[in-house]
Amino acid sequence: MKHTIFAALAICVAILPAWAADDAGVTRMALCQDSWLDWQKSDPAKLKSFGDYFRTRFSHKDNDAFVVPNAATFIAGLRVAQVFPESVGMGVGFSAMVDADFSTTRAALEKALGKKLGHCERGDGMNACDLAIAEKRTVTLMAEDSPKARQTLIGCYYYYEK
Repeated sequence: MKHTIFAALAICVAILPAWAADDAGVTRMALCQDSWLDWQKSDPAKLKSFGDYFRTRFSHKDNDAFVVPNAATFIAGLRVAQVFPESVGMGVGFSAMVDADFSTTRAALEKALGKKLGHCERGDGMNACDLAIAEKRTVTLMAEDSPKARQTLIGCYYYYEK
């Protein structure tokens, strides 16, 4: 009995890191390392391939503006709650809502990018930071400015209407 418990614990310890692994395709899109906008113009086959991959991993319900993961999905080690594959509000790009507060998400993004998010603002009840990666590629971080806020939006924006 004692050996069975230790064996089960050993298996759990070995498997847990695999469960927490980032979804590479979603992470690359959210961190502006890949762009569906670029693929739309230069590599339609790659866009189709990503679309097929994406549809197997996420589900859309009713008229929601977002999709939800079919299984635990992570970006920069943060659990994904929702994904906005084309736009959110006035922005066009690829973004995700993660289950982490603003400070935790900012630290994880800066570590993943290897750069500090340079432009940060507080106002209108929101915290926001961004970093231009390239033309038509800006990594953005936004969350409600409240100590109770437990979700943060991260993403790559190609266009943003102000």
